[in-house]
Amino acid sequence: MRTWGPLTAVCLGTFMLLLDVTIVIVALPDMARALNASLSDLQWVIDGYALALAALLLGVGAAADVLGRRRLNVLGTGLFALASLGCGLASNAEVLVAARALQGLGAAAMFATTLPLLGAAYQGRDRSAALGIWGAVSGAAAALGPIVGGLLTEGPGWRWIFFVNLPVSMASIWLTLRMVPESKGQSGRRIDWAGTATFALFAGALTYGVVRAGAEGWASAASTVTFAVAVLALVGFVAVERRVAQPLLDLKLLRMPAFTGVLLGAIGFNAAAFGLMPYLSIWLQTLLGMSPVHGSLVMLPLAATSFIVAAVGGRLLHGVPARLTIGVGLLLIGAGGVALAVLDAGSSWGSLVFGLSLAGIGTGLVSPGLAGAALAAVPPANAGMAGGAVNTFRQLGYALGVAVFGTVLTSRMQDTLGHDAAHTVAGGGAAAVRGTLSEHTVRAAFASGLNAAAVVAGVLGLVAGVAVLALVRPARKAPEAMIPAVSPRVPERQSQP
Repeated sequence: MRTWGPLTAVCLGTFMLLLDVTIVIVALPDMARALNASLSDLQWVIDGYALALAALLLGVGAAADVLGRRRLNVLGTGLFALASLGCGLASNAEVLVAARALQGLGAAAMFATTLPLLGAAYQGRDRSAALGIWGAVSGAAAALGPIVGGLLTEGPGWRWIFFVNLPVSMASIWLTLRMVPESKGQSGRRIDWAGTATFALFAGALTYGVVRAGAEGWASAASTVTFAVAVLALVGFVAVERRVAQPLLDLKLLRMPAFTGVLLGAIGFNAAAFGLMPYLSIWLQTLLGMSPVHGSLVMLPLAATSFIVAAVGGRLLHGVPARLTIGVGLLLIGAGGVALAVLDAGSSWGSLVFGLSLAGIGTGLVSPGLAGAALAAVPPANAGMAGGAVNTFRQLGYALGVAVFGTVLTSRMQDTLGHDAAHTVAGGGAAAVRGTLSEHTVRAAFASGLNAAAVVAGVLGLVAGVAVLALVRPARKAPEAMIPAVSPRVPERQSQP
């Protein structure tokens, strides 16, 4: 590697934006107490960021190809920093959710430009080395989020999980302006604003509908109207993409079984591996009485095993078809989810270790090869579009997973606690019902809800694994299939949660 400057700048921003996907998980109980937030509020603290990142990633990436990738990366980092300040200063849940959505917009501009900037800065072996380091940093960020969040929440307080982004953002902007060359995509490219708007409306309405279904029921008027809006937005997106000259997503790619299989794997991966974690954190802290740091350390088996497997597997599994590593990894994540469904009123944190470890092993197998599998499944001219689609589906999977598992959790708890008490306890307010309900009843209800949500997560992981094994064919050139091939002329928008 002749120069580390561009790689350092890009990896710093990437680590920060992906850390913020999961860093709030351990802080949720403290946020609920400080802001008097409900379960729906807490879900949107997570989903507001993930949805904005997912819904805008492809559109912002296309804009960066026209306006300049470094320029948009710097602007996105600046917006991310300002939104982080807004999160840290939020006086109520509504302000926090709005600021998180702005964070997601800034993160989309950062994430969509990372690999194109690396592709323009490095060539040959240097490029391969840079992509490998970027992949390792990306994988570590999401796994370390809960641990970093726990340390900051128990130390200076939950607001510092956002304040800490300010100096990191300034350092990233300075390094990017100093070290990273400007680059653009092919001349004459147009931005598909209609496709961006309809996809964002679809993703937001679908997730909002699931959250409202958990609060009001699947047959409620609010849920029905919202799901109808989601369907209409999806129809509008398909109509736009079929007619526009330069679509965000060429629908013809979905006719390729391998690419469709990768997208199913991507959405199932982030949902099954990470969607249950917010509710595990609430259970550990509000039912078992653990501190934020201790609660975050319970998640360590997933983070540690995923990091070790990704690092060691990169050498030992080199040349193994991505179909096998991703498919088997998803099956392990699914098995890990099912293994978590063993809780009862007397369970302790030790009941989670085996399931989290299995999920971590699967995560270490899936994460490094997912983007490469997408690139190998499409023609080279569509590489950037394929990478961006994988990232979009991963973040959408996480947002939907948090919403669906929250709905399953509260639906099961309502059988014992009733509607209001179930939502209060699931939102971190167990202390508020202890005067009217016994500790055993509350613990048993929460454990039953977690078991149901874990089974759903496990089944989702297993189905995604089977889909990948059935649809994704072995790459024609196995070694290259495992490494994203980035061309400065191709608008790349790629990988990791």
